[in-house]
Order: sequence, then structure tokens, then C-alpha cells
Amino acid sequence: MTGPHAAHGPSGDPARRGPGSRSARRPEAGGRAGRLLFQAWVALCTGLALLPIYLLVVVSVAPGPALFGERPALVITRPTFRFWLAVLGSGDLWHPLLKSLAVAAMTTAGTLALGTPGAYVIARLPPRARYAVVLGLLVTRMFPEFAIGVSVATRFAQLGLTDSAVGLALAHVTGVLPFVVWLLVGAFEAVPRDVEAAAALDGASRLATLRRVVAPMVAPGLAVAALFAWLYSWNEFLYARLLTTSANTLPLQVFQAIDRGTRQQMAAVAVVLVLPILAVVAVLQRRLRPGAMAGAIRG
Repeated sequence: MTGPHAAHGPSGDPARRGPGSRSARRPEAGGRAGRLLFQAWVALCTGLALLPIYLLVVVSVAPGPALFGERPALVITRPTFRFWLAVLGSGDLWHPLLKSLAVAAMTTAGTLALGTPGAYVIARLPPRARYAVVLGLLVTRMFPEFAIGVSVATRFAQLGLTDSAVGLALAHVTGVLPFVVWLLVGAFEAVPRDVEAAAALDGASRLATLRRVVAPMVAPGLAVAALFAWLYSWNEFLYARLLTTSANTLPLQVFQAIDRGTRQQMAAVAVVLVLPILAVVAVLQRRLRPGAMAGAIRG
């Protein structure tokens, strides 16, 4: 049939379309609803994660009546920055900030320098020996932190390492190293040994193989380990308290603001404590992806 009615066959007439077309739309609608639910769940989780930071910012700029009234406001319409000016202008913030940054950087570098070859060697042990060593690393984390901290602080005080960024970094390395090694063992176990055999055939030593071949393959795992080490040192309080008499770290400065200052000043110092964490996570987020602790090995 020709003419204008030829274009309106059974497949072209909406009224004559079979039930298959409606059933084809159902999975598409279900997939769209699933994506919307997932996006709503991600938005909810993100909001809950950012809520404490938002409350810190609100408290740091809230005047007294808005914060201590019968109904504390969640949105400050007339913020005040006099508490921020008092914290930043006192001169008591910059030295603790610089010391915390230096200690965290040294802790991360020292932990990776010791933990990377150690985890590589453990990952290449026979299974029974590897299991025993990894179990021993986990057992060390079961001891009370205070008991270990007092022993370390006593010995470091005898060595003259109190009020020292190097001494505090060494103490942090002793605390975080077993956990970092445990993390990296799983990453190195995922590296095929054929890669190391090929590097050995090319004349590379074990250290050169680790540095030039294996380490780039487990770069996501190293990034996760570096993040854990940095966060541990940045937020650590016990060793900083035991090894410090005058040169505070930033967590100790927050503690003093809670003990001696106002709540708004405490919140302002706490916001300063959080900002470098966000910066470090933003720098490392390209390396932080699913499968990081498996070394991100494919194929």
C-alpha cells in the first residue's frame, strides 16, 4: 500500500503496539528510579559527613546569644569574626600548626620508608610464616596505647627528645607502622611474581625491582597507607601530650582552647585542624579508588 496511510502500520500505530514495548520501558524506569535513590543516598551520607564541620564553622562565628539561647540557631544571620581574630591574632596558633605539619610529614615519610620494604618482604614469605608475622603485627595493636606511650615517652625523655618534632615523629612511627605494614602486605600479595622474575632477568636487583617495578603497581595502596599515617600523626594526642612541655601541636592547642578559652575559640582552632585534612584528601583522592588495597592489579 502506498500513500499517506502506508506509514501507519501496526508497528507505527501507538494504539496497536504490543505489550513488549511497555515491558521494555519498565526496566528503564526501574533503572532511573534506582539511580535517583542512589544519588539521594549519596547526598544524605555526604550531608551527614559534612554536618560536624558545618557546626564547627557555625559555632566559631556565632555570637553568644545565638549559641547559648534556649533555641540555638543552626543558621547564623549575624556572624561575628572576633573569635577568629582573637585566635589568629594571638600568635599561639602558627607554631603549633607548623609543628603539626612537620611532624605529620616526617611520620608519613618515615612510615613509608620503613613499611614499604618491610611489607614487601613479608608478602614474599611462605604462607605460614607470613600469617604468623601479620598476626603478630595485629597483636601489637591490641596493647593499651597508654602503656606503650608511657614507656616510649620515658625513654625519649632520657634521650632528650621531648619538645622535639623529630622525637614526636619517631613516636608516631612506632605507633602507626604495624598497621601500615599490615595494609601494604595485602597490596604486595596482589602483584604477580612473574613481573619480578622478568625484572630479575633484565638484571634488576630486588631493591631496584621494588622501587622501579613493584612500587608503581601498588601506588594506590601506598597512597592509602600514606593517608592513614598522615591522619594518625595529625590527630594524635597521647604522644604529643607525653612528649611536650611547651611546644604544642595543633591537637594540644585545641585542648587548651577547650580548657582555657571560649567555645567559639575552640571551634575556630578545630576548623583550622580540619582544613589540612581536606587538603590532603583532595591531593590523594586521584589515587584513592576501589581496589587500592589490592594493589589495583588488573589482568
